[in-house]
Amino acid sequence: MLSTQRWSEQGFALLQLLLVASFSKAEERGCILMGEPEEPQLFKTGDIILGGIFSFHSNWKNIESTYVHSPLPLQCTSLNFRAFQFAQAMLFAIEEINNSTDLLPGIQLGYKIYDECGSIARAVRVALSLINGNEETATMSEKPCSGSVPAIIGVQSSSPCMAVATVIGPFHTPLVSHFATCACLSNKVRYPSFLRTIPSDYYQSRALAQMVKHFGWTWVGAIRTNNDYGDIGMAIFTETATQLGICLEYSLPFFRTDPPEQRQKIIEIIKGSTSKVIIGFLSHIDMDELIKEFAHHNLTGYQWVGTESWISDSQIAIAKGHNILEGSIGLAIRKAHVTGLREFMLDVKPLNSSGNKLFTEFWETTFGCIFNHIKQTGENLEQCTGYEDLTGIKNSFHDMSLMPIFNNVYKGVYAVAHTLHNILGCGEMCSNTIASDQQVILQHLKNIRFKTKEGEEVYFNENGDPAAMYDVINWQPKKDGSVEFVTVGLFDASLPEDKQLHLDNLTLTWANNSKQVPVSVCSGTCALGTRKVLQKGRPVCCYDCIPCAEGEVSNTTDSITCVRCHPEFWSNERRDGCEKKETEFLSYTEIMGTILTLSSLLGACLTATVALIFFRHRNTPIVKANNSELSFLLLFSLTLCFLCSLTFIGRPSDWSCMLRHTAFGITFVLCISCVLGKTLAVLMAFKATLPGSNLMKLFGPRRQRIIVLAFTLIQVVICIVWVTANPPYPFKNLGHFKDKIILECALGSPIGFWAVLGYIGLLAMLCFILAILARKLPDNFNEAKFITFSMLIFCAVWMTFIPAYVSSPGKFSVAVEIFAILASSFGLLFCIFIPKCYIILLKPERNTKKNMMDKKS
Repeated sequence: MLSTQRWSEQGFALLQLLLVASFSKAEERGCILMGEPEEPQLFKTGDIILGGIFSFHSNWKNIESTYVHSPLPLQCTSLNFRAFQFAQAMLFAIEEINNSTDLLPGIQLGYKIYDECGSIARAVRVALSLINGNEETATMSEKPCSGSVPAIIGVQSSSPCMAVATVIGPFHTPLVSHFATCACLSNKVRYPSFLRTIPSDYYQSRALAQMVKHFGWTWVGAIRTNNDYGDIGMAIFTETATQLGICLEYSLPFFRTDPPEQRQKIIEIIKGSTSKVIIGFLSHIDMDELIKEFAHHNLTGYQWVGTESWISDSQIAIAKGHNILEGSIGLAIRKAHVTGLREFMLDVKPLNSSGNKLFTEFWETTFGCIFNHIKQTGENLEQCTGYEDLTGIKNSFHDMSLMPIFNNVYKGVYAVAHTLHNILGCGEMCSNTIASDQQVILQHLKNIRFKTKEGEEVYFNENGDPAAMYDVINWQPKKDGSVEFVTVGLFDASLPEDKQLHLDNLTLTWANNSKQVPVSVCSGTCALGTRKVLQKGRPVCCYDCIPCAEGEVSNTTDSITCVRCHPEFWSNERRDGCEKKETEFLSYTEIMGTILTLSSLLGACLTATVALIFFRHRNTPIVKANNSELSFLLLFSLTLCFLCSLTFIGRPSDWSCMLRHTAFGITFVLCISCVLGKTLAVLMAFKATLPGSNLMKLFGPRRQRIIVLAFTLIQVVICIVWVTANPPYPFKNLGHFKDKIILECALGSPIGFWAVLGYIGLLAMLCFILAILARKLPDNFNEAKFITFSMLIFCAVWMTFIPAYVSSPGKFSVAVEIFAILASSFGLLFCIFIPKCYIILLKPERNTKKNMMDKKS
């Protein structure tokens, strides 16, 4: 891996130069190698040669070019035991195949394995060496400069893989990587010949996001390796995390060669952060450097979430400052076991038979000795014998924690072997030992499907990727202070999304050796009855919790909206549920309803009492003075007026709504008609005393009954039309009060209602005018005066009623209407009949015909 994109660009520029150089002699009759040939670090002849590229060294010496002579070969440094193990896994697989009678019988596989030294440019150079044969000259054939290897195994990092796959893609030479996970490599347009036995980071990034969401961490930080592996992997994680409602407080690039000021900047950002969870999308080498920085600044207590690159790396777990990662959780390639591989790896001596220099360097590095007496470092070093006891040395070469990755190398070799087996038509023996065209090999390799000796199924999907399955690993401390990688779950990308992540019911260890799941949120959980309101200028995970408005509820935590209750319901005090609104109507049981009911019954009783008094004194002059028949009809209608007010009290129903308005309208018209008849009778009586007047004959009792009946029938017709066309009906008034339902009677047709009232008002005004005209007639007992007062009260009450009715809320509007009915009824009763009762009961001496006939001047 290179530290910056600049190195990557330089690497690709070098690729272009190399390709130009490779094809510069296209018109010549043969291929001529440009530059010095590359020597493989491990080599074995065979019928078919497989290529391998591993980073046996992790660094190189920087040598400034003088531009006078050809650049010197790259000097690789820092022997990498992991790459040595990867190469051992490849050799083990080849030895197994060569000793097998079922796979490629009669065919001996050889190998050429090169060292890339962690350099993209060198990785491309050795890849070109593998596909062109690496001979200094090659004669013209049917396919000049054709590759000498059917496939290349290795190239463990994503950035070198991208470069190598770009170069060898046009030649259709398969590259099977065991450790390059960048999702970008699944692009078959750019990398048509690339395949891998390790899952793509596309699945790992999504799995990490799902795991973070599972533990409720919505506010996290991230540190990524500053290369294609880290950048693209973190981009996919960020996209998925955003979809799941997870926010990144920071996402910082890091590379092991970063200057001190860059490292210090990262430390300062993390110190100033509020998130407690860090996503470490880092290579194991960069992680090793980073934890040293954290340990130096004593940055502890953070919950780390790791990738397959370091989460199960035992060397990280014993490195200086590893306690920083205590309780880490992450994804690792599924555990695997390859029978015999461990023993083969530890038996390094057979490598010495190939006479390669790599064995010498490995042995000298492991045992701190040399194979000759020359002083190489200014110190006398012990001479190596080649028979030192390797089992007594404890270093990373003995670490088998990367067995899943070794297994990936093993599967890659077997995939190529099965492909060749099918192409060569092998039965008991293979038909020939000449590999087919590279494009044919690539096509067969993409479609290969087989099972290893351990029963694991191997295949590639349309993107050249294997099935994505990960173990969920938790770092748990042992009693001796070491770290145990405990498998606590599984991620299987082949399952439905909601079932992909499965965590076992195990006790996990978290940062600071805690047994409680850490909390890492920007804002706390919004309780029931509240909703989220984003904080201006901050990510969506940072919000305030505000209570729901009246009439709205939220019955889930972290609700983003409050839901308005059904119109017949209202929010409770906690705003977490809707309750049925209180239903309000004028009831008999409440104080106001009781008072109005008693007033109505009192009025009816008083009217009945007056009627009884009049009946008992029906033959007295004061009763007979003004049509006693109309008086009794008036008392009857007043009784109905008092009683009709009772229909306004109680829960409204279809019948009560129609009855209350029609009964009220008809009884009041009957009442006013009787008063009008009595007023007309007074006027006609005095007009009839004039000489030659014949009015009393024209306006006798029969005509008075007709007038009362006619006026009443008009109101009856109005009510019938109203009830037939659009009758009043029960109605739930939900808008007047926000927390109450008013049960009332809707008018149905407002025109009908106001027609009834208007007709009553018209008769009342007519009666009032006639009573005024008759009030000064010279009678000792002129009933017109009392009718005038009663009509004055009636009109005043109903004129006051209209604005009071319109402005009164809910049941109070009904109470206003009842009050108007009772007030006008009591006005008529008291003004017209109480004076007569006073004379009948208290002044009987005035209840004479003579007194009635006396005229006042």
